[in-house]
Amino acid sequence: MNTQEIKDLEGFTGVVLVPVFETNPQNVVPIEFHGVSIPSKVFYGKKDTHYLVEKYDCLHIFVGLGKKIEYKSLKTLFRRIASKEKERFGKNVALYIPETFTLQQVEATISGLSLGTYQLSHFKNDDPHPFLIKEFSLSILSKNDHTETIVRATKIARAQKEVMQLVDLPSNVVTPSYMAEWAKDMGKAHGFEVRVLDAAASKIEGLDAFLSVGKGSAKEPQFIIMDYQPQDDKLRHIGLVGKGITFDTGGLNIKTAGMVHMKSDMAGAAAVLGAMVLIADLQLPVRVTAVVPCCENAVDKDSFYPSDVIKSYQGATIEVIDTDAEGRLILADGLSYLIKNFKPEIVVDMATLTGSCVATFGYECAGLFTNNAELQQKLQYSGDAVGERMWPLPLWDAYTSELDSDIADVKNYHGKPYAGAITAAKFLEYFTDKHTAWAHLDIAGVAFVDDEFAKSKHASGYGAHLLTHFIENL
Repeated sequence: MNTQEIKDLEGFTGVVLVPVFETNPQNVVPIEFHGVSIPSKVFYGKKDTHYLVEKYDCLHIFVGLGKKIEYKSLKTLFRRIASKEKERFGKNVALYIPETFTLQQVEATISGLSLGTYQLSHFKNDDPHPFLIKEFSLSILSKNDHTETIVRATKIARAQKEVMQLVDLPSNVVTPSYMAEWAKDMGKAHGFEVRVLDAAASKIEGLDAFLSVGKGSAKEPQFIIMDYQPQDDKLRHIGLVGKGITFDTGGLNIKTAGMVHMKSDMAGAAAVLGAMVLIADLQLPVRVTAVVPCCENAVDKDSFYPSDVIKSYQGATIEVIDTDAEGRLILADGLSYLIKNFKPEIVVDMATLTGSCVATFGYECAGLFTNNAELQQKLQYSGDAVGERMWPLPLWDAYTSELDSDIADVKNYHGKPYAGAITAAKFLEYFTDKHTAWAHLDIAGVAFVDDEFAKSKHASGYGAHLLTHFIENL
């Protein structure tokens, strides 16, 4: 979405978007803008309302913000306007930015408008959103120069739309190889190194837990390693890991419900891929290394079995209790590989890991697991700031025995109807080599959602902006 600055609306014809903070329905002073006067009894800026007035060959859309508005609500509000009012837009659209807007409010507004262009109709012959046609440019009417913030907001939305598309596309398109090629293309475009280990190379490296999960699929596993490294050697070094199960049948412990949504089981990987793109696009002064293990958990004569004992990259043996607890197996190798070979000072992994986390939090926030209080605080701060919230659950030693195995070093699932998200996190912790600044985000309830923007479950784009904001504010 291109933008241009304008000084006034003289001679302008088209749609004008006017954000309005709430006044009072009894206020005798009307809302006035560009010669349009609206009595407070008709419209007074109540949150999530909007009012249309046509005058001077312009359609004015007054957008109610409420008395105050936080980042996510503002972003969603303008996404709604762009998405649901798109038939009203032509090639001429102007956005008025009030002088009272903070930089964060400008960012949320522009990002929201850009996100409103995202459509699920990837395999339909629908017309493109008016904002996406070549001739379109959003006119910015403001007394302040917001060029830098607008560019940043556009980059954030672009990365989020990439994440959403990766998650929403079907599994016969987004295969492990597709994700590997996507990462390579983005690395070339944005300036970070990408290396991909295929099945043979992964076997040589000893990534046996990762390979065990992908054994039942005809689609070859791909272990993606990305490294964004600015010139300064003294920069902080952050490590990211994302779960990339491109489709999850459950394996031989086959799922009995909800399998149609399992194309989304790579949302953690998509978030990490999107974060790498955004971090490089913003040219953040920090080194970031990311590992994304990608494979399918399918059913075939070669599938791994419940009761199998498999090896891991770290060297520990794992008893497989449930093949549907597969995400933690590929993350175990991903975490071990990242920590051993790159030694980042902070490690964050992201995964659609457990239904237990959904049962705990519903669809309001992700589960956060870490034994580092400072890391917890900074992640929560970033989550609150960008509207991608999380809440901590414990990693107490009392849960460690739940993963004891008689035959192997550890088992992948405790098989009990409680503490599922916690024991999954404890399993991952086992493979972090006691890293002192590691956090796990279980995004099962927030990555693939029901909301106003589609008739079926679809990607939320959760994670990429969160990780970028977190890294940017360390």
